[in-house]
Amino acid sequence: MHHFDVDSLTAGRWLNGGGATREIASRPVGSDAFGWRASVADIDRDGPFSAFPGVDRTLTLLAGDGVRLVSPGEFDQALVRAGEPFGFSGDLSLTAELPGGACRVLNIMARRGRWTARVERVVGPVVPPAGHSGVLYVLNGRWQAGADGHVLATGQGLWWDGDASDGAVVAPLSPGAAALWADIAPAPVG
Repeated sequence: MHHFDVDSLTAGRWLNGGGATREIASRPVGSDAFGWRASVADIDRDGPFSAFPGVDRTLTLLAGDGVRLVSPGEFDQALVRAGEPFGFSGDLSLTAELPGGACRVLNIMARRGRWTARVERVVGPVVPPAGHSGVLYVLNGRWQAGADGHVLATGQGLWWDGDASDGAVVAPLSPGAAALWADIAPAPVG
């Protein structure tokens, strides 16, 4: 398992100037044709989102007053509560509107046909399934990570690739602790 702190990840500005992305993990490393990717994005202003053909995406509000995602003829979805995931096709053309100013989101992307991703808010122990990859992002409270006993706080987390989790349990240590868990599994064959 690999630990991260969002504030220590390098921020890369978007080409349109509307925000910045901090990559948590991408598999395979350095490939534009990633199988799965996890990142945190700071959205600074209204504007278009990049399309990712063949990719399923899940965005979850982490901080700020929310973001409204609009894809004409498909959906108009306001993310206003932190920790509530929203999934959609990366094939869609969409724009983001920030009614209350800048915000931060967790972005999980999975290449359709190769990987599937399920993102949920958790308040109890997480045991990553064997053979799955994943990301755990702490929303609040303190969590203890796996066999090494590393303690995670808000804005920190861990990610794992395949069997690297070794069945380790990630558990809350404080009352009211909550996290986002992205379970990223190989797509079924056939």
